[in-house]
Amino acid sequence: MGFAKRIVGKFHNFVIMKRSIRFLPPRKRQDLQQLTALIREQVKHVEMIVLFGSYAKNKYVDYDQRVEFGTPTYYMSDYDIAILTRKPIGAVEYSLYEKIKDRFFENKNRPFHTHPQFVNYGIDDFNYALTKAHYFETEIKRDGVILYDSGTYKLARRRTLDYTEIKERAQKYFDDKFGRALSFLMDAPHPTNRKDYKQASFYLHQSAENFLRTIPMVFILYGHKSHDLSELMNAAKKHTTDIFKAFPRDTEEEKRLFDLLQRAYIESRYNPDFEITKEDIDALIPKIEKLRDIVEKVCRERIAYYESKI
Repeated sequence: MGFAKRIVGKFHNFVIMKRSIRFLPPRKRQDLQQLTALIREQVKHVEMIVLFGSYAKNKYVDYDQRVEFGTPTYYMSDYDIAILTRKPIGAVEYSLYEKIKDRFFENKNRPFHTHPQFVNYGIDDFNYALTKAHYFETEIKRDGVILYDSGTYKLARRRTLDYTEIKERAQKYFDDKFGRALSFLMDAPHPTNRKDYKQASFYLHQSAENFLRTIPMVFILYGHKSHDLSELMNAAKKHTTDIFKAFPRDTEEEKRLFDLLQRAYIESRYNPDFEITKEDIDALIPKIEKLRDIVEKVCRERIAYYESKI
């Protein structure tokens, strides 16, 4: 190996993160400046705010019509933002995100304006993940742009990505999440046979939730905690838009069925007036089976890609 290659190999993990978003158009810069201000206003002990993903790489899609996938009939990249705090935010995490989003979307056309998506880490947890070469956190540091830095902490050096480890973790996550989703799907007919359609709808929601969670777990080794199916689809669409084939939402009936499934997580257990019929269950099951097939295909292909890199 030549001297230059040895030097690159030795110092590849010394990453100087970008700190300018001047490569983005003015409207995008204004959005990110507003989001940075709102995060600092709403979240305590913020140490760093990092833009990552497609906007950090300047490979974003601002608006792309996708009629073939039904509704949503468009694709937009999100503002992916990592919020690094002194300690993890904890139980109020998602309520804070909603407050930030509500403020951000004031006087904006919410459905057609770029949406922010947030992840949170305690700074020590994030640094630990870097030292262990965790795939998602390593990508954030490698490609991210620092929007705010308190100057109190430094990020750890990232270790070389080991595709053997990545493949093993991805397979483990796939076996766990995909297997859990399959279990809920296989159990759904039992309460249906007892005419307990509320319980069946809860099982179907949990099946869909876990199938959708499987995709980012395999692609970026990171799990989104939300139970909101729309949010989980937004997270998964970065890796495959085929998921919209399972839930097209291109007619009022398709929208109604998706809304029923979305509501089932809470209302099937706590709302005595929640109504869902056997016909609804029968209509939802093939959709979740289609989602199952899509998730299995794209995830097995991704794991095979990791295998090819070993």
